[in-house]
This record gives sequence, structure tokens and C-alpha cells, in this order.
Amino acid sequence: MKHPILTAPTPDRAATPSGLSSLAGRSVLSLCDLSATEIRAVLDLAKSLKRDYAPWRTAMSQRSAVLLFEKPSLRTRVSFEIGIAKLGGAMVFLDHQNNPIGERETVSDYGRNLERWTDCLVARVYRHATLEALRNATRVPVINALSELCHPCQILADALTLEEHGVDLASMRLAWLGDGNNVCHSLIELTAIFGGSITVITPRGYEPCSKVVGQAQAAAAATGARISLTNDPAAVRGADAVYTDTWVSMGQQKDAAKLAAMQALQVNADLMRTAGSHTLFMHCLPAHRGEEVTDEVIDSNRSVVFDQAENRMHAQNALLLLVLGLA
Repeated sequence: MKHPILTAPTPDRAATPSGLSSLAGRSVLSLCDLSATEIRAVLDLAKSLKRDYAPWRTAMSQRSAVLLFEKPSLRTRVSFEIGIAKLGGAMVFLDHQNNPIGERETVSDYGRNLERWTDCLVARVYRHATLEALRNATRVPVINALSELCHPCQILADALTLEEHGVDLASMRLAWLGDGNNVCHSLIELTAIFGGSITVITPRGYEPCSKVVGQAQAAAAATGARISLTNDPAAVRGADAVYTDTWVSMGQQKDAAKLAAMQALQVNADLMRTAGSHTLFMHCLPAHRGEEVTDEVIDSNRSVVFDQAENRMHAQNALLLLVLGLA
């Protein structure tokens, strides 16, 4: 039996963007599960939370979330745990780094047990299929806290960060350098949904998933977004933000050939000069300083990496309130 929907105090609800109820009860496994209007609702609510959590301090009273983590984490775990506490909710962390979800019992049985106790599942997994199995088996929302395919919570925080620094999502110009990984996929999806442009710069053989790109191109036809793939680092010229990530993702083995191929895409002072004097530097962290980015860049006043990290909590809290029907 579900808990009755709790309401936040009247003053803050009056200031909350309209149309939020469409997310109630929904799972979010990728940004493609959200419309531009719904992402806008998340971002506007996140801004409200960031200004003042006091009106929302009991919003999740008698509500709970379970965090299922197969991968190590700093930002994701801490931002969810502290964020839920700020909203007055309960949280249980289940460490699956040594026993993958589905190993001890089926993913379906596991999820069907958890849904009897909790209101939401937040899962950080190796295989996106695990998220899909949890969603299909349970009646509570499932939120993707990272999979090998995408990282929607990170990109919601990044969208919030871009707007805070004066970048309009509908006309943004992003440049991605490095591996065409999960974060890259979600940035491509964000661009396709809002209508800006992204140039993905990778070595040959390390391009983003063609299926993800194809789906984004189809969505871009309706929004006017531009998605370009190239191997030329000079394509960063004119970007509002240059974004990179570790060259070897969690769970992957160090590959000397891959690292060698990536060297030309290091984000350093020369590359940032090519991008332009106004260009921001972004990274989802953790950073391997001296590999994908130099100290000079990540510690510069153009770097917004710690704004991104902080905004994880606000964006995730907004998403939680919406999928739980509390805003």
C-alpha cells in the first residue's frame, strides 16, 4: 500500500513550476525518458531548492529511497544521501560492489521485495539492462544513478550549471573531447531535446554508440539541434563549454593503445585558447589530472567542475520530489 502523497508548504508550492505532476510515479533511466518541459521543471525546482531548502525539509517525511550501488562513488552517493536527509526522507545504502544485482536472486525478485518497503530505487550499475529489469519488475520509480549507457543525473546537474553560468540550453554550443562514453551519450540527448549543438571529438574507434546518436539525430530533426562527430580537436573553437571525462571508465582495463590515442585530446591551456576566451571547462569527476586535463585548466577560473558536483544534489532532489509526486 502506497503512502498518501505529502504536500510541501503552500508558499513554496505556489512558486513551483507548473506541470510537474506528469513525472509522478515515473522511472528515469535516461534523459530520453523526459521531455524538454519536464527537464525544465526539474531545473526550475532545483534552483528553488538551492536557494532555500527550509520549506522542503519535511517533503519526504515517511518516504524512503534505497540506493543500490555496484560501482564505487563519491559524488553520487554523498549527494543522494545528504540530499534525501535535507528533504526529511529515509535512505538505505546497499553496497553491491562485491555481489552484483541479480547474482544472489533474480533482479525481478529483488526488486519486488524492495518495492514493499521503499518508495524509490536509485541504482548505479554496470549494465543498463539491470535498470530495465528493475523498472519492469517493480511498481516504484527507478532512477538511473549511472550505467554503462548513460548518466542522466549528471547531465541534469550539468544543465543547471550551464544555465547558472549564462548558457541558454536552446542555443548552447558544447564540445566533448575523449571517449564517447555514457556521459557523452547523455549530453548528446540533452542537446537533441533542447535544440543546441554538440560537437563530439574522439579518436577513431572511440565514437559514441551509433544507436544513441541515431536516436538523438531523429529527435534533433524536431528541435533543430546539431550533433556533429569529428576527430579534430580544433573543432572546440567557439564552444560555450568544453567537456571531458576520464579516458578509462570504471570497470574497464587500462589500455595503452586507447590512452595513446587519447593524448591529442587532452584539455590543456592551448586547447582552451583555441576554444575561446569565454569557454567554460566541465568534467563530471573524478579527474585524472595530467591525462585528460591539466591542473592549469581544472583549477582555472573557467572551470565549473565543483559547481557541477554541488548541483548533483539539487538536481537529484528535484527529480526525486517530482517522481514521488511531492512537488
